[in-house]
Amino acid sequence: MKQSDYKSYDELPLFLNADTVAKVLGIAVSSAYELMQEKDFPTFKVGNRKLVEKEKFRQWVKSQSGGDR
Repeated sequence: MKQSDYKSYDELPLFLNADTVAKVLGIAVSSAYELMQEKDFPTFKVGNRKLVEKEKFRQWVKSQSGGDR
């Protein structure tokens, strides 16, 4: 498993791209691109780029880990 460069959510940039998502989750960049295509993943487009807002990413992680129950 890859090691994350980030120690807390506060260190994340305001908007995350696939590379950053991969680093945070400890997955391959190709897996992050696949994840960002999922219907329930909170991305938005800027030109041809898909990004996710830091807070929405945090909420998504929480919901996936059962933290919102």
